[in-house]
Amino acid sequence: MNIRNIDIKLINFFKKISMPVARFSIFVVFFWFGALKVAGFSPATPLVKDLLHSTLPFISPEMFIILFGLFEMLIGILFLIKGLERAVIPLLFIHMITTILPLFILRTATWSGSFIPTLEGQYIIKNIAIIALAIGIASNLHPIKNRQTE
Repeated sequence: MNIRNIDIKLINFFKKISMPVARFSIFVVFFWFGALKVAGFSPATPLVKDLLHSTLPFISPEMFIILFGLFEMLIGILFLIKGLERAVIPLLFIHMITTILPLFILRTATWSGSFIPTLEGQYIIKNIAIIALAIGIASNLHPIKNRQTE
């Protein structure tokens, strides 16, 4: 077996598993982090409370964090269900918009200097990888079929 054949076999193997691995990866991150929020163990809670205080101070932080955690868990579960991509990807992007806000609103919590993110900032910036996974999943969808109306 030559290197080209090995390369082709590896590429075909990765093509076969790429979507299940992408879906499962998003599920793990969203379900796990959401469950931590619901259970009251999330290390992101102080950042979420600070953001909420800056943007929607009239909402109870405790209730919001639980609902946000449930929202994250829902996103995770929906990514496991083939056929629900068109429903879950917009939810993911709504989530991404809300989670990127601290980079702009809570600068002292997310940046220690110019282009030097804090640990919290790095946590937020890594969402670029999640967005890339979602784009990869969306790029593998088949176009919606036209329905002929009479």
